[in-house]
Amino acid sequence: MSKKLLIITRRSPYGGSFAREALDVALAASIYDQDIGILFMDDGVFQLLKNQQPDHTYFKNFGANLSTLSLYGIEKTYAHKESLQERGLTKADLILDNIQILSSKDVEELLYRQDHLLSF
Repeated sequence: MSKKLLIITRRSPYGGSFAREALDVALAASIYDQDIGILFMDDGVFQLLKNQQPDHTYFKNFGANLSTLSLYGIEKTYAHKESLQERGLTKADLILDNIQILSSKDVEELLYRQDHLLSF
């Protein structure tokens, strides 16, 4: 029986390693047939933006990597509604078409249903 693992990513995609580490953990856990979800909150919602151009950084385009999640069996992706609103973003701005937008109350319920939480 697989365990429910939710990875919470709260940092912007560039300027540090947290976003990359969260993605690496998700991909590694997928090998072990876990029930994996990823929740993007706070500045982590910037990871979801379409047409990212990190040319001025040493980082690769993070958004392109997110589009491969389904290839690894990671279908549960969530974005925090209030985090999007605070940053002036809408679902139309996001690279993942199947992402679920969750209110703070929905996030609370999601967290409660998990066996394990990892926050980056």
